[in-house]
Amino acid sequence: MSLYESVFQNNREWVAQQLQEDPECFNEMAKGQAPEFLYIGCSDSRVQPEDFMGVKPGQVFVHRNIANLIPNNDLSAASVIQYAVEHLGVKHIIVCGHYGCGGIKAAMANKSLGTLNMWIRNIDDVYRLHRSEIESQPDDDAKFRRLVELNVEEQCLNIMKFEFIQRARQNGEYPRIHGWVYDIATGNVVDRKVDLNKYQEELELYRLD
Repeated sequence: MSLYESVFQNNREWVAQQLQEDPECFNEMAKGQAPEFLYIGCSDSRVQPEDFMGVKPGQVFVHRNIANLIPNNDLSAASVIQYAVEHLGVKHIIVCGHYGCGGIKAAMANKSLGTLNMWIRNIDDVYRLHRSEIESQPDDDAKFRRLVELNVEEQCLNIMKFEFIQRARQNGEYPRIHGWVYDIATGNVVDRKVDLNKYQEELELYRLD
């Protein structure tokens, strides 16, 4: 049996196991979703948020792309975030990068990658904004890891610039925005405690009246 064919066998076994544990689990799930988290992460196949977060189906709404980017012209990401905030009522928005990210590495390599370069350019902007800090790191690996962390921070800032995010936060304390980094080599995830208050002056440019 090929790996592709085994997926369907695995699915049947998984369904049977779920029903054995809770005969009503799929009926309940079909009624709707009310996730507390919106997780925005990288598409890397080694990074599976449901596993390292220990969450169940229905608890986390997920959006993934190369290098966990939230460009201001990306209608897909913007639509996911707005839907999660205004229709699902998520309390926490998590931007999660990871060490060893291929998208970050590609941006640092500065090579021609065809169409992919249009997407990677967003990471180039992060590098440009923080060039002196990144270049001050002791070696290439440290530079790589620091760009991963700074990219997470910048994407959190991009989320804060959305009008619907500002409107929601004016009406209450949610959604809260968090920046995480997952370490594939250890399996550990760290909350970077991103302090968006230090960007207060920049955010004033996007503030609603």
